[in-house]
Amino acid sequence: MYKILLVDDDQDFVAATKMVLESRPEYKVLIASDGVFGLPIAKAEKPDLIILDIIMPFEDGFTAAKQFKADPELARIPIIILTSFSHRIGETDIPLSQGMNLDAEDYVEKPVSPSELLRKVDKLLKEEG
Repeated sequence: MYKILLVDDDQDFVAATKMVLESRPEYKVLIASDGVFGLPIAKAEKPDLIILDIIMPFEDGFTAAKQFKADPELARIPIIILTSFSHRIGETDIPLSQGMNLDAEDYVEKPVSPSELLRKVDKLLKEEG
């Protein structure tokens, strides 16, 4: 069984994504509503993969990803970043260099295609496992 930590503050998105991922019997989804809450869950549960939203109220995904990768116990865990603005990153207050230098192995555009998400999750977990 693979544990996947989903960190996102949108409850509807989380519920739908959890259902998509857990349609595969080998996936169990853990949930955190923000990066602040995701770090202690990751330390306690040692997930096999982290799916991390960029825009969250207390701690954004950039900061959370850096914290995950800076922790020796969590650094090996692959991260998929969720973003709704990768094509518009230059229009945001996030510097282009920060936006393109994510501490993540992959990213998925919102709205998320369930098949694309499953494909990327499968690929990363098979590479790690």
